[in-house]
Amino acid sequence: MPIPPEPVLRAAARWLEHLPASDLARTRALFTTHSGFTDITPTQYAAALDWLKDGGLLSTAGTRSSQRASLFEAAVLESLWFRDADALISSPEALPDDALRAAEALSIGPEAAHAVIRAAWGKVDTAERARLGAAGEEALVELLSSIAGVSVVHVAKESDGFGYDIQLTTDAQTVHLEVKTTTRRGNLRIYLSRNEYDTMLRDRAWTLVAVRLTEELKLAALATINRDWVHGVAPVDSAPGARWESVRLDVPPDVLTAGVPRLIDAIPPPLDPLLLGKPAWPG
Repeated sequence: MPIPPEPVLRAAARWLEHLPASDLARTRALFTTHSGFTDITPTQYAAALDWLKDGGLLSTAGTRSSQRASLFEAAVLESLWFRDADALISSPEALPDDALRAAEALSIGPEAAHAVIRAAWGKVDTAERARLGAAGEEALVELLSSIAGVSVVHVAKESDGFGYDIQLTTDAQTVHLEVKTTTRRGNLRIYLSRNEYDTMLRDRAWTLVAVRLTEELKLAALATINRDWVHGVAPVDSAPGARWESVRLDVPPDVLTAGVPRLIDAIPPPLDPLLLGKPAWPG
């Protein structure tokens, strides 16, 4: 959805500023009759009020500046580019034109607008990663559980402390799968915790699996991320008392192996084509 037009955003800010001191009817009358407010049309005031109601924003409290920051955040959440804001907006100078217009309408400077976007994206991204992560694990568990002769345990449901998400056991071996999920066909970005990394270093059964889901959260492709590459690019604790706990990694295509080769020897045939890398990543 597009960001609301500037007059609607200014009208929304006025509603939040004046409603606490009056009721809805009197505030509407003020906006439509007082010369200081007639630069915005009654239709735009009505659209702003509907937008505030739909977004649950009418009860937004705080200072004038914090209210306007909340309005700006709600507005940019509706933009077409917000999902990729981490990659597209690295600085205030990179703000899209519609974000700049919205910020100006709400008397928010570029630096503050950039800060709001980064904070909002961080909150949304954390929730989205949790949602997709759980869906990817469930989808892979379902696939593996359909295979005869294997025992599959979704250990991440019991605890985050294992350092991997799924344990698969056959008569031949045990494999520990750490799952990273995306719906994107392009850049594969993953987040690795220190516990997951340390588990990789000591556990030869540990395998890092990338799962791509469709927008409907169906399995589209599987790939294995090279653990030697992970080891080579992970941060290094540079001083006593300094320790990294989480790292973001952009995974290049050349360190991906289609499917999950580790399972080919562990699972008796026939194997699901996805485990064999068909279709190839990203599906």
